[in-house]
Amino acid sequence: MKIFSLLLLMTILLPGCSSSEGAPEATVTSTPLSAGVSATPTTAIETAASPRTLTLMSHNSFAASEAIIQAFEAEHNVTIELLPAGDAGAALNQAILTKADPLADLFFGVDNTFMGRALAADIFEPYQSPLLAEIPDELELDNSYHLLPVDYGDVCLNYDKAWFAAQGVEPPQTLTDLTNPAYQGLLVAQNPATSSPGLAFLLATIAQFGETGDYTYLDYWADLRANGVLITNGWDDAYYGYFTRSGGERPLVVSYASSPPAEFIYADPPVAEAPTASVVGEGACFRQIEFVGILKGTQNRDLAEAFVDYMLGQSFQEDIPLNMFVFPANVNAALPPAFADWAQIPDQPATLPPADIDANRDAWIEAWTEVVLR
Repeated sequence: MKIFSLLLLMTILLPGCSSSEGAPEATVTSTPLSAGVSATPTTAIETAASPRTLTLMSHNSFAASEAIIQAFEAEHNVTIELLPAGDAGAALNQAILTKADPLADLFFGVDNTFMGRALAADIFEPYQSPLLAEIPDELELDNSYHLLPVDYGDVCLNYDKAWFAAQGVEPPQTLTDLTNPAYQGLLVAQNPATSSPGLAFLLATIAQFGETGDYTYLDYWADLRANGVLITNGWDDAYYGYFTRSGGERPLVVSYASSPPAEFIYADPPVAEAPTASVVGEGACFRQIEFVGILKGTQNRDLAEAFVDYMLGQSFQEDIPLNMFVFPANVNAALPPAFADWAQIPDQPATLPPADIDANRDAWIEAWTEVVLR
């Protein structure tokens, strides 16, 4: 669920994840937004027949098929303008800084790691879409309806199936397994201060081991360090620089549950099955959920509501996996065959309350840095 390469391989998301490091760029025309630049969408005097403009601000990894966007435009006599504004955190900061003179009508890409900050900034108008009836309750984290769930992605350990088979070693099943000597020097993960999946993996360990007691998340990371974990700045470095599937020497990498279907889809030459798989034991994955919200100050409230409904509806939702490599929130949306065959969705992903993440993110990262990098 923020919510990547190979199309940058996938989104993920992630949550983005979301965070949306490594996700493909939008496939429809958009206007980039430079950090610190304020611009007000032009308002033109329109005839009754001329289309209005609806602006969607987002992180850079938002992507949708042109046909999907054009269908909404034709039905509602509107032009959709995309306004990508950097990664999820940078885009949200820009929306907050310009809330007195909003740059767009809607914002997509807030995930559960930034939800607390977004709601505290009071930049969204509430809207209870009727399509929420088709969204699982566990994805609806904002009961005030300022932010509505669109997609989710799970940050999980990925492993190279061929490497483990050749070595006669069983892949790990849980986070605790990674501290065993059998997996010494096999894992590459990302720095949570610089990487969305790195932050999500840190949050999974906090949810699993906690901050107090005989064995905390910091104890766990100390054990991972002793067992030879390698830390990189970003997902690209980890996946394409050190993962054995990309020619590296480490058969375990922090990535996404949608990485295996992406490996299958883009394999050259084609393969009969996904060459990688995910570790999806209880609490081993962190779920990132991405949301859309209507920005305060919109002059197009009716169209904004209609577009939120459209994003939550089945046709848009079924377009999501192969464009952003995350999973649709709508339970009625069918997955593409490669996702249905090779994506492993954890039954019990790790989660933390968004308010707790917002309140503790910086302290958690600093404590992690002291244990792992210094």
